[in-house]
Amino acid sequence: MRFIVDAQLPPSLADWLALKGHDAVHVANLMSLNASDQDIWSAAAHQERIIITKDRDFAIWASERRAGAQVVWLRLGNATTPSLIGWLEPRLPEIEARLSDGVHLIEVRA
Repeated sequence: MRFIVDAQLPPSLADWLALKGHDAVHVANLMSLNASDQDIWSAAAHQERIIITKDRDFAIWASERRAGAQVVWLRLGNATTPSLIGWLEPRLPEIEARLSDGVHLIEVRA
């Protein structure tokens, strides 16, 4: 799977996803950290990437089935990178399965 990790998440999340066998890039490696949501959405759609984010706007767009990317919406408060990855790791297989099934929006709650 091809992911783009949104700006409010750590670049090391993209590294971790890559270690899990995915093509993952942090938004900072593609464009400015201040890029608009629309620019990120367009890049994800153009590059066929899944947006992994904490941003509700992307969740709304995906729920409306706006043409473009699938979205993984992480509903987790502030967390250290090790805590974030530890929280996400057991959930990743289900996320991958749902993405493979074509689900547009996956909401992952703490």
